[in-house]
This record gives sequence, C-alpha cells and structure tokens, in this order.
Amino acid sequence: MKIVLDANGAGGGVGTFAVQIAKALGAKGTGVCRTTKTDLVRSIGADFAIDHSREVFADGRQRYDLILDMAGTRPVSHLRRALTPRGTIVAVGGEGGGWWFGGLRESLVWLALSPFSRRKFRLLMASVRKELQTLKELIEAGKVRPVIERTYPLREVPEAIRSWERGHARGKVVITV
Repeated sequence: MKIVLDANGAGGGVGTFAVQIAKALGAKGTGVCRTTKTDLVRSIGADFAIDHSREVFADGRQRYDLILDMAGTRPVSHLRRALTPRGTIVAVGGEGGGWWFGGLRESLVWLALSPFSRRKFRLLMASVRKELQTLKELIEAGKVRPVIERTYPLREVPEAIRSWERGHARGKVVITV
C-alpha cells in the first residue's frame, strides 16, 4: 500500500507518529512537510519526503492508496487527484474555517458523498482503547518513538504556545513541571 501524509503534517506532532505507525504496519509512505523537516521525516521511516514549498504532491503524477490529511488545509477535490481509483482520504484534522464547522465543512460534504464513489473519504474516529494498545505495543517493540522538539518548564507555557502556533515544531512540544 502506498500512502502519503499530507502537508502541515508529516513532520509535526501527530504526523511523526503517523509516519512511524504506517512504516511499522508495512506501508510504503511519502511524507509531505516543510523544507526544514524533510530529513526528520525520512529518518523516522518515510520512504520519500516531499518539500511542499517546492513540489505539489497532488498534481496527479503519483497515485496513492491512502492520503492522511493531517491539517485539513487542502480541498478534498485537490487531494482526489492523487488517489488511486479505489483510494481513500482520511481527514485527521481540520484547521481554519468558520464558527460552526471549523475546517471540517468541506470534509462533511465529501463524507456525505463518499458512499456514492469508488474513492472513499473518512474522518479519523479512534477507538481509544484499541489504538492505544496498538501504539503501546509498537512503542515497546521499538518501532515507534515520540519525536520531541523541545521541552518547556511550566513557567514558560506562553512561549511554548507561541512556538507551537508558529507551526515550526518538529514533533511534539512538551511542558514539564
């Protein structure tokens, strides 16, 4: 299975886990991220890393069985160009958007249309107990490790939040007591 982890995601807090989990489960993965994160994304298991400031992964030249859309910042119609005929887009998050639906408005439309298409659209809905057990097993086996950009003492929470908001963190930002 060929998967791609969409921009604003492969080198971030959730994306670094997704890359490693995909690799541990046998997927051939491409991570899309900013220039400063391509080495990190390859080092944690991505077969390929695409710098989204230099290349558009959804231009239709490559086809993927699964696209994990980490931030929900690209239109689903754009992402579908990179899907195989029976591929699936999974929306992990949704940024921006309006007051009622945030960044999920378009996702909800595509979710409603998905049953009528060979290509599928899903929202990530976790069964916490099962997924946490799987994650625990992968961590214990050494196949997944948390990527931590930086730790901040509790008194520096405002700076930690500013760092996270800038979107430049490579992995997780951790607050310590």
